Amino acid sequence: MKLTDFKVLTFDVVGTLINFEQGVLTSVRRLGGPAAKDLTDDQIFAPYLRGRAKFYGRSSHEMANVWLSLAAELDLPGDATTAAAFQRDVLDWPAFEDSVEALKRLRKHFRLVAMTNADRVALSAYAHTLGDPFDDTVCCDETGVAKPDPQFFAYNRGRQAAFGYKFGEILHTAQSQYHDIGIATELGYSTCWIERRRGQAGFGGTPEPEKVTTPTFCFPTLAALADAVEAELCAA
Repeated sequence: MKLTDFKVLTFDVVGTLINFEQGVLTSVRRLGGPAAKDLTDDQIFAPYLRGRAKFYGRSSHEMANVWLSLAAELDLPGDATTAAAFQRDVLDWPAFEDSVEALKRLRKHFRLVAMTNADRVALSAYAHTLGDPFDDTVCCDETGVAKPDPQFFAYNRGRQAAFGYKFGEILHTAQSQYHDIGIATELGYSTCWIERRRGQAGFGGTPEPEKVTTPTFCFPTLAALADAVEAELCAA
């Protein structure tokens, strides 16, 4: 099986294309004052994950509550103004350094589809940050569920079929083993794991999966995926 056998790349966005971990860490250390200065990444990610699990709704709304939960655990400022500032920061999370250029390269050869737990407001902000690369977008506002719910994948599979694309022509591309690679593999998708945390311990700001699933393809960065596609085309 080759990368160029596929016609559609479906993308997780937050964590794969958008560097939400850096966004969270930057915001917490900026908004948290002296008490946040010496916190390690993992000391921030653990209460962030617990807060997000409690407030799992639309990211353009619930992240203020995530801040209040995190702040209570870490003894950081818990006022409404600081929570609102954290909420605004979520829409400004940065892209990974390779995302914009790699997506431009990949779009020459594939249909690019965002498939994200972000809501429509957040997705619009992230798409703009990424240079508006997507031919189609699917988010939790349409599906009514969030990954790893199989219904999210079923919704998108049906949507792409309506555009004339077969299931076997789709390669699901993602960083999260928990939200994407594990369930997509179980559902019969071909998968491409963008291993953004390669060489780092643990799972950072992403929930830990029950097991690490072996994907169809694996690359450390999106640029490496684009390089591999171009190498296949050159060899052909």
